[in-house]
Amino acid sequence: MTFPTSGCKQQTQHGIAVRLLAWYDAHHRDLPWRVPPRELARGVRPDPYRVWLSEVMLQQTTVEAVKAYFRAFLDKWQTVEALAAAPNDDVMKAWAGLGYYSRARNLKACADLVAARGGLFPDTEDGLRALPGIGPYTAAAIAAIAFDRPAAVVDGNVERVVSRLFSIETPLPEAKAEIRAQVERMVPGERPGDFAQATMDLGATICSPRRPRCMLCPLRQDCSALANGDPERLPVRGAKPEKPLRRGAAFVAVRGDGAVLLRKRPEKGLLGGMSEVPTTGWTARVDGETGVDAAPFPAGWRHAGRIGHVFTHFSLELEVYHAAAVGAAPADHFWSGPEGVLGEALPTVMKKAIELAIPGATKKRARAKGKA
Repeated sequence: MTFPTSGCKQQTQHGIAVRLLAWYDAHHRDLPWRVPPRELARGVRPDPYRVWLSEVMLQQTTVEAVKAYFRAFLDKWQTVEALAAAPNDDVMKAWAGLGYYSRARNLKACADLVAARGGLFPDTEDGLRALPGIGPYTAAAIAAIAFDRPAAVVDGNVERVVSRLFSIETPLPEAKAEIRAQVERMVPGERPGDFAQATMDLGATICSPRRPRCMLCPLRQDCSALANGDPERLPVRGAKPEKPLRRGAAFVAVRGDGAVLLRKRPEKGLLGGMSEVPTTGWTARVDGETGVDAAPFPAGWRHAGRIGHVFTHFSLELEVYHAAAVGAAPADHFWSGPEGVLGEALPTVMKKAIELAIPGATKKRARAKGKA
């Protein structure tokens, strides 16, 4: 293993990397997109498609939430060329419930470009950042994990580990540049992909936000915050601005056969390209109407209750109304049968509205006993 060799600080960083990689070899998480150290040592190389897919899914989403979606995507589209050939609507449906839907649109756009390159991802951070939906963190993660480039991979877990390791008192997000500089100095010349994953695993399993398990940490002898007696205090975070609350209404119309009336949102903007029940004109900036008078057509609408949902920049409350309906769907709407609703590209907020009006409508039904 090669490291910079000038000065005491480099020797400290050398020791940190050695200890962290030894811990990772023994305690790494088993993840469906990861090639574990033992297989890497045997010459198995990570699939850049799987690394890219997992990293896009993991943006602002937990590992546990991503696992099932990742497996489902691979079942449908085993290569980037297969994903590029898929209809946009199918990709959005497969993504439904994972949130941050611009990621799905960028995922498809990126797949199209990579497929046009013969299915080959760029192997440098700069090349990766030129692709849709790939920012600095994702580019560094793919470069390190898929191509073993010595890139500084800094997610929330890494920020916490490094803030504590070096007692960085600057509040986040202002501390990001300082943290990144420390990571750049620690990245080893060999196994940088494993080093990146090791640091993330350490933050996820040992150096947790609350009650870190410091006595199990391979870096406890290096940790300045532990020496100072209060690692949980770090990282320091600036005060978050309060999210505005927006209001609106959602109208769940149900046909006699159980079909639900839906429409497709515009391709661009919040929840772009996803399906929804008719709603009023709420946005991140303005409220929509909340009363039954705003219903899309006359019917025996009844108030089913209220749901809440939190977006990145605002919170939303929707008054939900429910009615039985007959006849053809209005222009730009469609009826989705009771089985079809399960596969629609419904964002979580719309599933909440439908579930409030029709409990179980968006849940998979257990097969009856004795039936195939």
